[in-house]
Amino acid sequence: MNRRRAVATGVTGVALIGVAGLATAGLGGGGGGTPAAGRSMLPPATAQVERTTLVESQKVSGTLGYGDTTTASGGGGQGVVTWLPAAGSVVTRGDTAYKVNNKPVPLLYGRLPLFRKLSDGAKGTDVLQFERNLSALGYGGFTVDKTYSSATAAAVKRWQEDLGLDETGEVKPGSVLIASGALRVAEHRASVGDRLGGALYTYTGTRRVVSVDLDVKYQRFARKGAEVTIDLPGGGTVKGRIARVGKVATKAKGSESTTIAVTVAVRGGSLGSYDKAPVDVHLTTARHADVLAVPVAALLARTDGGYAVQAVDNGRTRMVPVETGVFSSGKVEVSGQDVAEGMKVGVPA
Repeated sequence: MNRRRAVATGVTGVALIGVAGLATAGLGGGGGGTPAAGRSMLPPATAQVERTTLVESQKVSGTLGYGDTTTASGGGGQGVVTWLPAAGSVVTRGDTAYKVNNKPVPLLYGRLPLFRKLSDGAKGTDVLQFERNLSALGYGGFTVDKTYSSATAAAVKRWQEDLGLDETGEVKPGSVLIASGALRVAEHRASVGDRLGGALYTYTGTRRVVSVDLDVKYQRFARKGAEVTIDLPGGGTVKGRIARVGKVATKAKGSESTTIAVTVAVRGGSLGSYDKAPVDVHLTTARHADVLAVPVAALLARTDGGYAVQAVDNGRTRMVPVETGVFSSGKVEVSGQDVAEGMKVGVPA
């Protein structure tokens, strides 16, 4: 909303903003000159000037869902796909990510894919990643480090026995699926009965997020960690926090706008089953603390271009010139030498 400021030196005529007919009903005169103070000019209702914090925001469009998708593939394994988790299901560490030849392929957490066979004597960060998973699944008797020892192999045999697999003590590419955390199955790319060797399904994280293709002209408002408010499709709002701000701007095909990708983590609230649902996101552009504010409806437009409010005191009224600041959530920041906290001002009923 545009701001309009005026240093008021007198009131030469007032009219209500956006409320037709109320000027003649006692909320200020519509002609020239200041209305005389008196009981006949009492407004239909009053509100107090309050000291508060007003927040300016910019509304942008986003999509509520589970974020970007990643593709799960069979890696270096061979065989026939005999089971896939249902779309929408959640797979956590140790759970079966899919089955090949009716043997489970469990999910493990990490960033490194299983690119080589791990066996007694292997060393490296991929060993450390695997041993951390094995320990988290409750298997012990080995030191969690970068060395795959005979003790590690013994623990692996126990794990393989519990899974119903051949107890080799070794872990081969394709025998596990690595993801950064728990996953939610999005869409199948293969079917039971297919030969292993390509994409099996796409997946996302398990937490709801809002994805925003943010016009670069609003980029300065998108700061990692900043709080936002999200309007849900069915009504109501939830809070969120900006989790990621893209660094590469892209131009959509057939569009003149250039955007960056912004991800908002959603905090609390009842989100129901919304997935790929359009939402409005309110980015905070400025925060005005410890200011005086009145309802926007209390503003009276002066004929000289400024604003005033109608002060009410002991059954009498007077016009008080004001300067306006930020408009937010139906309130407006006001200031002026005759404006005070707790003062009553006229508003429509």
